[in-house]
Amino acid sequence: MDLAARIGPLVELRLREGGRRLKDGDGGGGNGARSLNVLGSELALCSNKPMTGFFRNGCCDTSRQDVGSHTVCVVLTAEFLAFSKARGNDLSTPLPDYGFPGLKPGDRWCLCAPRWQEALEAGQAPRVVSRATEATALGHCTLADLKRHAIDLM
Repeated sequence: MDLAARIGPLVELRLREGGRRLKDGDGGGGNGARSLNVLGSELALCSNKPMTGFFRNGCCDTSRQDVGSHTVCVVLTAEFLAFSKARGNDLSTPLPDYGFPGLKPGDRWCLCAPRWQEALEAGQAPRVVSRATEATALGHCTLADLKRHAIDLM
């Protein structure tokens, strides 16, 4: 199923609730519009300590410029951080020159949707905050998988 088919019903739900249709590629971070989460409601904050998101606004907003699709809000675990480091993406080492504090277990972070899917397939997927996971993540992950790993739907 293509992305438009997956998120189309969410867009239509938002329009019925008085929202406006976003142009293709728009996200909440780039134009002031609010993004939708995978449940069809307004995208919630993922984390502002540490500050996360492609736009470093605390939300997992996206746009055409976000080629990695930093749209899945996760609660990091030591196991996932080790998995990510082994795959070439060291998220735990601070990089002060880039303003990156390094992440630790328990931090919330906007993870690339393809990386979350890869971790899921390897049995290493961290828990998800579905209300803070942007709808376009459904282009890489299924809603059923995200819900199974959700901490906010228990």
